[in-house]
Amino acid sequence: MRTGFIITTLVIFIVLSAVFYALKIYAPDYKFITLEAGNVIMAILSLSTYLIIEKQKAGRPQAFVRGVSGASFLKLMVCMVSILVYVLLNRVHIHKPSVFVLFGIYAVYTTVETLALSKLVRS
Repeated sequence: MRTGFIITTLVIFIVLSAVFYALKIYAPDYKFITLEAGNVIMAILSLSTYLIIEKQKAGRPQAFVRGVSGASFLKLMVCMVSILVYVLLNRVHIHKPSVFVLFGIYAVYTTVETLALSKLVRS
């Protein structure tokens, strides 16, 4: 299961990177560097939390559920702090659709991680 999740995460990372590159070409208002940084951060967080939670699989079910909830909360907080930093640094030139895309990145990675972890529990 570990390699399947890693491959899935890498595929999502590559697809999102390609979409962001296309946005850079066809809709230059989107902040490519900001979107790509958000993509990298969420991919790293998703892989690291998955590896940590996989180790807790053999433990008590409560620890596993607490780990999944904590990982989702951690990703949400990192996403919100990153967006806050982006807004504070670019106060004059904020591109609001880029901010919404950053939350979309969070949603994609969290959904994939939750589905993979639910399969991990069943197996």
